[in-house]
Amino acid sequence: MTTLAESPPVGDLRYSEVEEDLRAAVRALLDRRAGWQDVLARTETAEPVDRALWRTLAAELGCAALPVAEELGGAGASWREAAVVAEELGRAVAPVPFLGCSVATALLLAVGERDLLAGLAGGDRIVALAVPAASAPGEPLVPLAVDADRISGDVPGVLDAAAADVLLVPAGGALYALDVTDPGVRVTPAVSLDMTRPIADVTLDAATGRRLATGAVVADAVAAAQRIGAVLLAAEQLGVARRCLDEAVAYLRDRHQFGRPLGSFQALKHRAADLAVLITQACAVARYAADCAATGASDLPVAAALAQAHLSPTALRAAQECLQLHGGIGFTWEYVVHLFLKRATSQAIVLGTADRHRAALGELLGVPGPEETS
Repeated sequence: MTTLAESPPVGDLRYSEVEEDLRAAVRALLDRRAGWQDVLARTETAEPVDRALWRTLAAELGCAALPVAEELGGAGASWREAAVVAEELGRAVAPVPFLGCSVATALLLAVGERDLLAGLAGGDRIVALAVPAASAPGEPLVPLAVDADRISGDVPGVLDAAAADVLLVPAGGALYALDVTDPGVRVTPAVSLDMTRPIADVTLDAATGRRLATGAVVADAVAAAQRIGAVLLAAEQLGVARRCLDEAVAYLRDRHQFGRPLGSFQALKHRAADLAVLITQACAVARYAADCAATGASDLPVAAALAQAHLSPTALRAAQECLQLHGGIGFTWEYVVHLFLKRATSQAIVLGTADRHRAALGELLGVPGPEETS
C-alpha cells in the first residue's frame, strides 16, 4: 500500500521529440482518412470499425507494436508512445480497436504468449479481452464454466469483440485464446451510445480454447492489463478534451453575434479559459500515468486510478462545454460535437467509473472511506 507520505520521483513528463514526430505522423494519417465527416458517415453503416485504417495504423505506422520488444517483432518503444497514439485517436474519435488491442497486448506480454502477440503487433489479428468493458481493474471476473478446455457462459458488453479475430477468455483459473470462428462462439453486437466504439455480447457454448496460462498469475495479469488500458484511456480522454476546446475556441472566434465575435464576450471567454486550465491539469495527470506504465513504476496502480478519476469528468465536461458554446448547431446530427460527447460519455464508463477509481485510490493510499469515518 502506498501512503500519502511517500512521493515517488517524477520523470520528465514533457513530450519528447520522438513522441511529437509520432503524433505528427498519426495526426496526418487521421486527417486524411478519419476526418469527422468520414467518421460520422461510417456510424451510419453496418461496419462501424474501420479495419483498413487499423491495418495502416498497426502495420505501416507500427502503432500496435509500440510497447512490444524488438525481439518479439515489436517497435521496442513503450507505453508512453502508445499513450501519444491514444491521444490522437481520441482527438479524431477514430473508429479503430486500439484500446482493446492494447489491453490484449499488455495481457499477452504478461503471460509470455508470443504467437498471438506477433499477429496482433503486425496488424494481422484483432484480439480482445472477453470481460465486460465497464469492469475496473481488479474487479471479479465473470464466472464461466470450463470442462476439458471447453468454455461455456455469457460475457456482456465486451470492448472490440465485434471486430475481433481472437478472444482472450479468463475462465476457471486459466486464460484461454478462442478463435471467433469456433462454432461454440457467438458474438452479438450490442447497442452502444458511442457508435464509434462498438461493444458486443459474447456467448460461449462449449467453445474450444487454447490454454495460455493457469494459476493466480491469470487474475493478476488481467488486472495489470486493464490498468494499462486505464492509462491509455486517460490519454484518449485528454485527446478528446483538447479537441473539444480547440473546436469551441475556433467557433467562438469565427461566429459573430450583434456585430462582434462570440469570443469577445467575457462570460464565454471565462468558460473557455476555465476549461483550458482544467485540461492543462489533466495533461499532467495523464502524462504521469503514462510514464509510470512505461517505466513499470510501483506507483502505477495509484497513477492509473488517479488518471481515470480525473480524466473521465474532465473529458465529459469539455464535451458538454463544447456543445453548449456551439449553441444550436452543436445539437445537430450533421455537426461533429455529438461524436465527442458520446465518446466522452462512453469513456466515463469503460474500465470503471470515476467513482470506482476514486474508491480504489482511497484504498491504495490508505484513506478511510465514509463508512470508516462515520
